[in-house]
Amino acid sequence: MLVWLIHYFGPLLEDLELISSIERRAFITTRTALASFTAFFLAILFGPIAIRWLKARFRERIASDSARLNELHASKSETPTMGGLFILAAFGLAVILWCDFSNRYVLLALFVTVSLGAIGAIDDWIKLSTHKKGLTVRQKFLGQWLVALIAASTLYVIHQDKPGGLDLYIPVAHWAVPLGLLFIVWVATVIVGASNAVNLTDGLDGLAAGAMVSAGSAFVALTYFAGHKTLADFLRVPSLPGCGELTVVLGALVGAVMGFLWFNAHPAQVFMGDAGSLPLGGLIGLAACATRQELLLVIVGGVFVVETLSVILQVGYYRWTKTRLLACSPLHNHFLFRGQHEVKIVVRFWIVSALLALLAVALVKV
Repeated sequence: MLVWLIHYFGPLLEDLELISSIERRAFITTRTALASFTAFFLAILFGPIAIRWLKARFRERIASDSARLNELHASKSETPTMGGLFILAAFGLAVILWCDFSNRYVLLALFVTVSLGAIGAIDDWIKLSTHKKGLTVRQKFLGQWLVALIAASTLYVIHQDKPGGLDLYIPVAHWAVPLGLLFIVWVATVIVGASNAVNLTDGLDGLAAGAMVSAGSAFVALTYFAGHKTLADFLRVPSLPGCGELTVVLGALVGAVMGFLWFNAHPAQVFMGDAGSLPLGGLIGLAACATRQELLLVIVGGVFVVETLSVILQVGYYRWTKTRLLACSPLHNHFLFRGQHEVKIVVRFWIVSALLALLAVALVKV
């Protein structure tokens, strides 16, 4: 909105020689910082109101398939959930205030977050309002894939005329593998995978939110590099005009999640639910695809990747041997079952997430 106003009234300001171009009027770095602070303070402002509203309507029901896990989490029963709704509210308002809505990346990011947020909210609502466990796996996957395929097709159209825009970029080696139409399937897979990975990680107070702050911050840098031709050429990464506007979007995301973490830290006053985890993961996946840094996403989101792999390995190992590889999956539950305190597990995962984010950004220049 503010960017539109600057565009609209720009000629008047230029007559006064206060500024001479949109680049000087709306610095991406400044708007990113403002978007982050705006989203954070909006989340802090909305938080108590949202928590009271959610507490009266949507409270967590501890009913997993593990009796011991239910016992360990018994104290969390009745905690308000679907806190992802106020994350998205703070994020959306900050994006409206500070982003350029003539940019197709911004519109695509909003489409992904709103659509996946709606799917997550429906899943949460069914889970909390009925005796069902939410949407069926098939229903949820179908919804996610529909959103992801639309987003992937749109990104294909945006990137098809950009040098390297449809290539799979391999960091460190600086190789590029042309994908052609496979780009659409690949991007959709990344978005769905990232969305579900964050969802699986959201099991302890502050765990997913804290890891998301690190991952989001890394992609603030990576989207800025991709949108800045001089930096992109220097770092030998794909230069994608317009992609830099996603820096502001991700700044808003990081701010909103930090505001949510204020209330989600142990002992949590609210959980994000699928309404938060699905869109947050989907947006990070989209950012990775937009910058052509999907392989770096594996490092940036290493905590989410390991959590997902732990579930896959647990299921596969049990089917093969009829014994369990881990005490309980995802991985954070294994440590919980081994007697480690929840706070220690979460903080250690945060540390690993921050280190992996730093490593990924450092690898850009290697």
